[in-house]
Amino acid sequence: MDQRRILDYIDQYEGAKVKLAITDIDGILRGKIIHRDKFKSIIKGGFSFCDVVFGWDAADVCYDNVQVTGWHTGYPDAAASIDLNTFRKIPWEGDMPFFLADFVNEKGEALVSCPRNLLKKIRKQARDAGFAPKFSQEFEWFNFEESPQSLYDKHFVQPKPMTPGMFGYSILRSSLKSAYFNDLFDLLGKFDVPLEGLHTETGPGVYEAAILYGDVLTAADRATLFKTAVKEIAYRHGLVATFMAKWRVDLPGCSGHVHQSLWDEQHNLFFDEKDANNMSDLMKSYMAGQLHCLPHILPMFAPTINSYKRLVEGAWAPTTLTWGRDNRTTALRVLTAGKKSARLETRVSGSDTNPFLVMAACLASGLYGIRKGLKLEQPKVVGNGYEEKRYGVLPRNLAEATEAMKRSDLARELFGEGFVDHFVATREWEWREFAKAVTDWEFKRYFELI
Repeated sequence: MDQRRILDYIDQYEGAKVKLAITDIDGILRGKIIHRDKFKSIIKGGFSFCDVVFGWDAADVCYDNVQVTGWHTGYPDAAASIDLNTFRKIPWEGDMPFFLADFVNEKGEALVSCPRNLLKKIRKQARDAGFAPKFSQEFEWFNFEESPQSLYDKHFVQPKPMTPGMFGYSILRSSLKSAYFNDLFDLLGKFDVPLEGLHTETGPGVYEAAILYGDVLTAADRATLFKTAVKEIAYRHGLVATFMAKWRVDLPGCSGHVHQSLWDEQHNLFFDEKDANNMSDLMKSYMAGQLHCLPHILPMFAPTINSYKRLVEGAWAPTTLTWGRDNRTTALRVLTAGKKSARLETRVSGSDTNPFLVMAACLASGLYGIRKGLKLEQPKVVGNGYEEKRYGVLPRNLAEATEAMKRSDLARELFGEGFVDHFVATREWEWREFAKAVTDWEFKRYFELI
């Protein structure tokens, strides 16, 4: 929709208000509602937004180790630029107009700590190399018959799942909360986050959704908005949705697999019918780049303490630097049955990822493999990928993964000094905050017996 039609809609919208949002380093939407007259006055010149959103963590606790902002800068406002291409109407809020924005510095340059800016930078590299990256992300998440207040009242202990039992791909279970199930599909579609599919997964109250393929930036916008939209729609049905990677030890984790391919104007460049696996040499170099880079940039795929509780053997998530054709035990799953649908599925990422960062990581590492002419040295895994450890295993926790990224010249080559310094500091902070906590496991293990 062009600018004139957008402004016409805003003028006619009865609510006289517009919602704006940006994404912080954890992928959480931060924003505000403004009057339409204010929106029209900032549509070209941008607006101010407190830069504390890059100076605190998911719980609004201020970092003490980042340079982008902090007590040393006084947490000033930063300039934000509205992206009119992100215009949407929020159907569960009376079709209120909605936009995403990006942060810029005092010179009008992209702020290095802004995740959406990072993806735009990597997308430009792909386009400059002659590639059109097409991506999508799929998510698994659990739903609970709780409210934010009830969760706090019970200290997040034993939340009640929306439905009992495991029941993956169950037509029966999806009918049990059919109003919620159908609202997700229908309202997300109206919100320009179209779903390819929605079904129950194995676990109590768990759904999985695949979002339609698109340009990598469009795909990341959709994935980011999907997570918040699901939570808001769940609220309206008396539910709470969580995208934690692993909420209970005896249940499967929640994935956020990333599907990707590179195209020219008409053709999928990952497909080659002459190859035994229908994989082009370009695709093989792209995959080699990802496998080479993964240990250097894993916090972008697994950003939280909890992420690593999912990355364990036998839990439908990878632990080794492996690939296979339609193999769900490997880090990279190759899907090359058809010319148009040929793609790579990166299975390392969980549903707790920031879509802008994980897609930037996938694309940048794949482009690195192409740029360096890397060969896919690892053999295709047929069978159990957990047993194939010759080519390396993933770091075991956030501290180990963050230290590897901090020391990596490769990470800085891919994303720049400014982003890596800021992102690594936020992950170090996350580990420090966790290290201070006294967990239920410690109480049960040590309180009486030690």
